[in-house]
Amino acid sequence: MKKIVNLSLITLGVTFLSGQTREDSLQFNKISTEILNNGKGYNELHELTKTIGHRLSGSEAYEKSVKWAEQKLRDAGADKVWLQEVMIPVWVRGKESLHIKASNGTWKNLKMLSLGNSEGTGGKDVSGEIIMVKSLEEYDLLPAEKVKDKIVFFNYPFNQGHVQTFIAYREAGAYRRTAASLTAKKGGKFAIIRSLSSAFDDVPHTGNMRYDDNISKVPAVTIGNTTADELETLLRSQKITAKLNSNCGMKGEKLSHSVIGEITGKKDRSVIVVGGHLDSWDVGEGAHDDGAGIVQSIEVIRTFKKLGVQNNHTIRAVCFANEENGTKGGKQYGKTAKESNEKHLFAIESDAGGFSPRGISLEMDDAKRNQIKSWVNLFLPYGVYNFEGKYSGSDIAPLHEMGVPTAELVPDPQRYFDIHHTAEDTFEKVNRRELLLGATVMTQLIYMIDKNW
Repeated sequence: MKKIVNLSLITLGVTFLSGQTREDSLQFNKISTEILNNGKGYNELHELTKTIGHRLSGSEAYEKSVKWAEQKLRDAGADKVWLQEVMIPVWVRGKESLHIKASNGTWKNLKMLSLGNSEGTGGKDVSGEIIMVKSLEEYDLLPAEKVKDKIVFFNYPFNQGHVQTFIAYREAGAYRRTAASLTAKKGGKFAIIRSLSSAFDDVPHTGNMRYDDNISKVPAVTIGNTTADELETLLRSQKITAKLNSNCGMKGEKLSHSVIGEITGKKDRSVIVVGGHLDSWDVGEGAHDDGAGIVQSIEVIRTFKKLGVQNNHTIRAVCFANEENGTKGGKQYGKTAKESNEKHLFAIESDAGGFSPRGISLEMDDAKRNQIKSWVNLFLPYGVYNFEGKYSGSDIAPLHEMGVPTAELVPDPQRYFDIHHTAEDTFEKVNRRELLLGATVMTQLIYMIDKNW
C-alpha cells in the first residue's frame, strides 16, 4: 500500500514524501479530483451568463444576479448566507453613435463604446475636427489653442512586447482614465481612445473613466484597434471630422447588495475571504470578468463541505458589488469589517479571467510570502509556479490597508485582454477544465492557509 501511495505522489510530481507534505499532497489530490469531476462552477457560469447576462451595477440584471448568488451559496452548503447593503452608482449607456467624415466625403459609422461613467452629449450631435496624439507626453506639449473645439484622439497602442499583459494594460489604462479630463482642460469637445486591447480586431473595449474635480465633463469613447489604425492613416493625409451622439450618463445612486456566504470555523472565528465581483459591464456576458471568479469562489465553499474538510477558521465567499465602476462593494465590506473589529486572517480574489492558473500573487510581508512560496512543490503538479507578484484585487484592497495579507489568483494572461470589457466576453470563451483548475488552486491554497496560520 505504501508503494502505491508513493507512486501516485511521484506521478503527481511531488518530491517531498514525508510528514505533513504527504498528507497535504493527498488532500490536494482529493480537492482536484472532486472539483474536476464534480465541480458545479462551469454549469453555474452558464446559468449566470445565459439566464441573466451582463450585470451592470444598478441594473435590473444585477439585482437578479444578487438573488442567484444568494441561492447558489446556499446550495453549496454555506452555514450562513446574507446580503450586505451598499450604495452603488447608477450609470446608463443608452443609444450612441460615432461617425467620421473625410474632406468632401460622406459620413461613415464607426464601431464604438462610451467609456463607463462618461457623460454623453444629451442626445445631440457634437462634432469637430479630430487631432491625434500618440502619447500623454505629446498631448502635454500641445498648446490649448490647438485643442480648443477639437476632438482629441489618444492613439496609444497596447504594448505587445510585454509578456505579462497586465503590465501593458496598466500602462494603457492611464489613457482611459484621464482622456476626458485632459481634453476638457484644453477646451476640447470630446475624447476618443484606442481600446486597451491585445487583439488585432475591430472590437471596442469599454471600462471605467473618471473626471477631475472642477473640470467640464466632456464625453469619452473608445474604438477598436483596426478602426484606430484606419483613422490614423486617414489623419496623416487629410482633415477628418467626427460626430458623436450619445445618451449615457450618471443617474445618481441606489441601494444594492454584495452577497456573502460562509462556513463557520471549528476552532477560530477569524475570517479567510475568497471572492470575485458579481457585477460586469453592460456588454457581453461578463463570463471571464468576473463570472469566473464568482463561481470559483462558490466552488471553494462547496468543496470544503462536500469533502468534509474541518476548517479551523471561518471561510467566507464574497460576491462583491460594483467593482467595475466604483468598487463600492469592496469598500463597504472593508468598512464593515473595520467597524465590527472582525479579525481577517487572509483574503484572495479571482478577477483575471477563468483561464488556466499559473500563479498566485502575494501582497503581504516577507515572512508570509516565504511561507506560501515554500509550498510551491505542492502546486507545481497543477501548473502553478509563479509566486513573484506583489499585488491583489481591488475589492480586497481595503482589507490590505487594514493589514490583512491579500492575494490574487494569476491565470494565464495571454488571451484575457482580447475580450476584456467587450461584447466578446461570453460563456463560450471559457473552458471548463481551465475554470475548474482555478477553483482547485484557490481551494488548495485556502486549505493550506486554514491549516497553517
